[in-house]
Amino acid sequence: MAIGSTMHTFDVQLADMDRGVYDDFSLRVARHPSETDAFMLTRVLAYGLEYAEGIAFGGSVSSTEEPAVLVRDLTGAITVWIEVGAPDAERLHYGSRMAERTVVYTHRDPAKVMAPWADKRIHRAEDIRVYSFDPGFIESATPLIERRNTMTLTVTEQVLYLDLNGTTLTTAVHEHRLS
Repeated sequence: MAIGSTMHTFDVQLADMDRGVYDDFSLRVARHPSETDAFMLTRVLAYGLEYAEGIAFGGSVSSTEEPAVLVRDLTGAITVWIEVGAPDAERLHYGSRMAERTVVYTHRDPAKVMAPWADKRIHRAEDIRVYSFDPGFIESATPLIERRNTMTLTVTEQVLYLDLNGTTLTTAVHEHRLS
């Protein structure tokens, strides 16, 4: 018998001063049995850091048709393709062709994530941005995750202040370019 997904809820207060985005929202996040807490948390952070009208979680962890997070316009077209973790070059190529903007949020070493993409064909590779956090940040935050979570995300000058269930952590949000 297959093990089902574990549901987590996140009540989020967002204050992204860099983008001028302020909102409160609740997320119901299904964590697939093969998904780590670090991946799930990075997915939630990517959602908050890219928060815009039309944002949603994509298909399942193994879905090839949609990224982990995406933004659709009013016509249903994907405008932002948001990958999490360490996607392969083919997936980035596909996402970059499908959306106006493609980004990756990773909880891993960005140099190791980007290395396999070298010399691979990726549509508009120069426009793709990879975002990472300070070493140890995600590892410090994952033990704080519960089934029901309260989260405050404050972003100012590319510094993320995360309050997760009463514990505050801080990290820079590092931007990396493919070329």
